[in-house]
Amino acid sequence: MTYLAPRQGLFAIILLVSFCLQTLLLVISTDQQLSNSRALKGEQMVAQLIDEARLSLENKDRVSLSVIANRYTSEQDVTRILIKDNKDEILVPVGNAPMQQGDTIRQIATKGEAVIGSVALTLKDVSKGEIIAMQWPFVIGTMLLHLLLWVIYGYLARPTKEQINALSREIQNLHREQYMQMDPRNYDRNFERRSADRENTGTERSDETVTDSETTIVKKRDIHNEVNQYLRKQQSQGTASETVDMAASKMGETTEASDDAQGDTGSTSHTSTKFGGASRLSATRAFDSVRVQLVFHDEFNMLERLAPSQRLPYLALCTQLLNQAITELLKQPLLLGVSLINEPRFEDKGASVLLKADNSHAKVALAGVMLGKLYLMLNKIIHDKHIELSRFALPAKAGVSDDAQSEAMTQLLHSVGRKEQMLILLPNAGIKQINHHVQVHSIMRPTTVYERECAIFDGGNDAMIQRLADVRNAVLMIENDSESST
Repeated sequence: MTYLAPRQGLFAIILLVSFCLQTLLLVISTDQQLSNSRALKGEQMVAQLIDEARLSLENKDRVSLSVIANRYTSEQDVTRILIKDNKDEILVPVGNAPMQQGDTIRQIATKGEAVIGSVALTLKDVSKGEIIAMQWPFVIGTMLLHLLLWVIYGYLARPTKEQINALSREIQNLHREQYMQMDPRNYDRNFERRSADRENTGTERSDETVTDSETTIVKKRDIHNEVNQYLRKQQSQGTASETVDMAASKMGETTEASDDAQGDTGSTSHTSTKFGGASRLSATRAFDSVRVQLVFHDEFNMLERLAPSQRLPYLALCTQLLNQAITELLKQPLLLGVSLINEPRFEDKGASVLLKADNSHAKVALAGVMLGKLYLMLNKIIHDKHIELSRFALPAKAGVSDDAQSEAMTQLLHSVGRKEQMLILLPNAGIKQINHHVQVHSIMRPTTVYERECAIFDGGNDAMIQRLADVRNAVLMIENDSESST
């Protein structure tokens, strides 16, 4: 890839200013030279005119004076000649000076010591356009020279590959330092994911390149493998120490957990008690269920002020839309082994969906993220349609977390959640499930520990977005069929 020279536009502006200044100086110097030469020429013409017209001026012979003056006005630079007698009365006015302005040279005509009259000769001014027309070879040559300088600069000042690589390394180091300061744990995960992507890319390219390029890619992959092994070793050491703490805390909480293991509410408190002994912010905490919280973005509390005759049908519509979205989404082969635990319903505060993994291979975290994004897509369509029809509707926001962090996610949705945004608060195991399907970014300038651990959904890959679009269309088709049958 060819890169342009740095600040090439600024250099072009500098050359343009230089060209304009050179042209201006050329015009000023040429005008000064022409003015001096014309002044000398005018004085000589006036002196010669007085010598020739002295006798006619003494006799006040207007005819002779006119003939003599007309001969001088035939000169290109002379625009007017005015001859007066000794009483300052005009004898002969020749030319069209009122129409053209210029420098006037006056001289008194004498005979001996007596004044017999005066002669005034006006020379035409040379315009700036005439000067540029006379100097056109210099102007065009200067312009071509500046263009040549601009082209040479653009070719010679282009950054070399070494400079580009050095700048790229500096930028990567700067981003790495900033990212490490913001979220060291998230950086380690992203670094491992990027390393794995580079390994896959290196493997695909190695089948298509020659032997030299294969050797280079293998060396790079070995380096990445060593880095990944080191990171896994560090994480396993941290996991071992945290597992000891979890085992100790479980022993004290077993009785209370067994008493609360009935119903939906019982399962929620059981999960909270089971994992509450371990550190709630532990990145390696175990989980087998995910809670998706869907709340309305109601800045002005419009839902509370709405009449029940309008609020209840709207909440029923949102509930129907959510249940159909869950049904269609869990049909996906990618989410095999994920089941719905509760029966979610929309209330004034929103709705909560509890998903559980039936086996160790079920991607319950990915199911929660896909459900949150799917409902935001559906709610966006319903909201825009209602606004278009001048009906009441509210935008939504979503939060996905393991069940142990549901209360923290509720607080995050109210404090930092924005319209049509999805927050994610999952341990390392959940992040690994969604790593290859979605992109996330951290909250800028977090003020609490939960905000530092929380991530914001930033998009998905093409396969997941297309799958969500198909499910969305299927849900909307069901919605349209139900409305038409009604």
